[in-house]
Amino acid sequence: MLSAQMHRDLARGPLLFLFLFSGYLVADSESSDYSEVLPDSFPSAPAEPLPEFQLEPEDAFIVKNRPVQLRCRAAPATQIYFKCNGEWVNQNDHVTRESLDQVTGLVVREVDISVSRTQVEELFGLEDYWCQCVAWSSAGTTKSTRAYVRIAYLRKNFEQEPLGREVRLDQEVLLQCRPPEGMPPAEVDWLKNEDTIDLALDSNFLMTIDHDLIIKQARLSDTANYTCVARNVVAKRRSSTATLIVYVSGGWSSWTEWSECNTRCGRGWQRRTRSCTNPAPLNGGTFCEGPPFQRVTCTTLCPVDGGWTEWAKWSACGTECTHWRSRECQAPPPRNGGRHCSGSIMESKNCTEGLCTRTLEPGMGVAVYAGLVGALLLCGVLVLCVGILAYRRRCRHLHGDITDSSSALTAAFHPGNYKAPRQDNPHLLHPSAPPDLTATVGPFRGPLFSLQQGANDSPHKIPMTTSPLLDPLPSLKIKVYNSSTLSSLELPPSGGSSDGEILSLKMVGTVGRDREHHGQTLSREPGHSTSATLGHLGGRLTIPNTGVSLLIPPGTIPQGKFYEMYLIISKWEKTTLPSEGNQTVLSPIVSCGPSGMLLSRPVVLTLPHCAQLDTPTPDWILTLKTQTHQGAWEEVLTVGEETLSSPCYLQLEEESCHVLLEQLGTYGLVGQSAPPQSACKRLQLALFAPRAPCLSLDYSLRIYCIQDTPHALKEVLELEKSLGGVLLEDPKPLMFKDSYHNLRLSIHDIPHSHWRSKLLAKYQEIPFYHIWSGSQRPLHCTFSLERGSLAVSQLACKICVRQVEGEGQIFQLNTDIQETLPPHSPMPSGGTCLPSSQVGPYAFRLPATIRHKICASLDAPSARGCDWRLLAHSLGFDRYLNYFATKPSPTGVLLDLWEACHQGDADLVSLATALEDMGKSEVLVVMTTDGDC
Repeated sequence: MLSAQMHRDLARGPLLFLFLFSGYLVADSESSDYSEVLPDSFPSAPAEPLPEFQLEPEDAFIVKNRPVQLRCRAAPATQIYFKCNGEWVNQNDHVTRESLDQVTGLVVREVDISVSRTQVEELFGLEDYWCQCVAWSSAGTTKSTRAYVRIAYLRKNFEQEPLGREVRLDQEVLLQCRPPEGMPPAEVDWLKNEDTIDLALDSNFLMTIDHDLIIKQARLSDTANYTCVARNVVAKRRSSTATLIVYVSGGWSSWTEWSECNTRCGRGWQRRTRSCTNPAPLNGGTFCEGPPFQRVTCTTLCPVDGGWTEWAKWSACGTECTHWRSRECQAPPPRNGGRHCSGSIMESKNCTEGLCTRTLEPGMGVAVYAGLVGALLLCGVLVLCVGILAYRRRCRHLHGDITDSSSALTAAFHPGNYKAPRQDNPHLLHPSAPPDLTATVGPFRGPLFSLQQGANDSPHKIPMTTSPLLDPLPSLKIKVYNSSTLSSLELPPSGGSSDGEILSLKMVGTVGRDREHHGQTLSREPGHSTSATLGHLGGRLTIPNTGVSLLIPPGTIPQGKFYEMYLIISKWEKTTLPSEGNQTVLSPIVSCGPSGMLLSRPVVLTLPHCAQLDTPTPDWILTLKTQTHQGAWEEVLTVGEETLSSPCYLQLEEESCHVLLEQLGTYGLVGQSAPPQSACKRLQLALFAPRAPCLSLDYSLRIYCIQDTPHALKEVLELEKSLGGVLLEDPKPLMFKDSYHNLRLSIHDIPHSHWRSKLLAKYQEIPFYHIWSGSQRPLHCTFSLERGSLAVSQLACKICVRQVEGEGQIFQLNTDIQETLPPHSPMPSGGTCLPSSQVGPYAFRLPATIRHKICASLDAPSARGCDWRLLAHSLGFDRYLNYFATKPSPTGVLLDLWEACHQGDADLVSLATALEDMGKSEVLVVMTTDGDC
């Protein structure tokens, strides 16, 4: 029996009890009568390890009033107790079981406690009710993880129930559902006519992370009753039923052929019909508008039967004792399908009333036929002789032309037996006449022959490939001109090739260049391209001073794979324009690759644009286009018309756009005015002059009209640098309106006493279409001036540039042309621009730990709407939320887009402000401690 003091020690705590209990045992052993029998020392027992939990308590939910059981098991353990909300659970509430591990020989102790609904409800504070196990051994104590006990519930009313709709066939349908608040959060299923919708079996259905049901393309079979069902461990709730009706509006079939006129003669009518069966209206769809038939008047010409004329007079009596007469069917002739005359057109009769008969001497017919055959044979022989003579004459002309044509090729060799060209051949050039350089291009066909032949040479011409005349000229180019063709033959230095290899004819037409362009690979020029080897950690590619970049988020490339990724701005002369009709190119044409690369998540392509977007009403219809492998342009999406089938998302800013892409390739932004508005493009006007001092009387000024994008200005600066020009002042902006008016440039206030303009007209104009088409070729006008003498060095004038009936700008010029002008560039210096490539975490402003915590906090839908949707609204990315809702982590895609939009400022303030407005203080604390917001 334990003494009263030991009971008091046990109440003070299990550890103290164990310590005191061991003391009592020692005291008793010292007072034992058998102390003299015990040895003086005992062997030391091996050190016992710390307790290790084999089973830890798990989170539990109290359903209605049923208590929950928490259990833990540890070995080795001398004692195990539960501690709930910082207080020890009474020993009497523990159910303890003890066993021995057969393998290790350690004591295994298992303890259960029961937690009731009353205990959980009595807890006050913000923290949930929690419990954890504490196990003891001689080596120390070990604590288990906390297990949270919550009261399970599920409210009765849905926060938002689906509503019935009537939609047309193939339309996208969104049925919204916000389940009741509950603990644990309710799982949602959709019923279609009381059958559960299996999203894996029918790809036309899609459920978002917010539990909304999306039907990508409504089918007739989708007409049904839809119910949203929410369930958890407590209960199951059903929303009200939403009836979806998919209707089909009627469409007319094709018109039938016109019927025949209902009257055979005179005025009548004919009709044609159509039916409302293409398709027929269903489920309340509208019937076809318009009449089902059309009737028009017709006039049929009446048929006129033919009639015979009077018989003609009898002919004279012939040798055969007959005469004849004729008549015609012309009184009247048959018309409009009338019947032809019946009867014979001629008749004959004996004119001697039988007094004469026909006689023929024997053998006379044979002589007549023999004479006819002889005449035919003689004609045939004459025709054959004439044909042979004509053929020989033609061959002589042909050989003469070949020799004369060859004289043009061998004019530089001056052979001794040179044959003068024949003057009667109009296709040969006169020796003194210059070649016709405007002639069209034509191929040279047939072998090319050596030109030196003596009188005793073989009649067969010698191919030029074996002629010794070309040996000392390995790279000879021979041009043959005539009135209809212009060909260039190029002879390579290799002498062992065949005739077809040596004589390679090159066509110099525009069609050939276009084909060559489509077949060539992308050229990577310095300043217009960048590349880097990227892997799972992602990175960023940036072409400096162009505004073009590509963000590859972490996880885009599968783990363990690496790709050589590139970003290229296409040169204007090496690409076809994506614009058509009234469209205009608004951005550089950019290629990113490798094309066909499998992306695990979207990348973000940033393109500068020159569309003016600050008007209150939308003036633009903006379209993103991509170029196929065959060189044709295809439409990817139109801003404002996105659907679930749209493969990307476009975020517009004032001077650039950011495109979330799931496939790499060649892209460009085009636009056109949205009727009845007239859109405006932002242009830049740049004035250039020669940098070196002017040493002649002539002086020129060049003014460029380019798109207001960094890339366009960079291209012009590089061009002028190669020409020796310098920018006189910062480019001036100009709003160019879609009004079909040209751009007019003029020069004024020239000091006429010292200078004069060589421009014959008062102004120059750049056609409207040349600017509006968006061609990337820099457009410019040159003002040529001439000074009175070399002593004049000062030039002061004004250059006015304006769109007819539109806006304009004025350049005030005052310069000394005999001084070297200092270089002037509005582009940032090399030390301030972003690096061309950044790999791994250094490419992103947001650390990975903060990113993961933000995604974990906002990806799950919130009943109060305080989730990723509110973040998208705060950041201005909420134009089409369905694109983000279909992604596994909508918050991650939003943060990728935020990284691309803020690559220049590298500031976390905007993101921190958005999270603070959302009330996400716990995430804000993480950003403050882990980041440098």
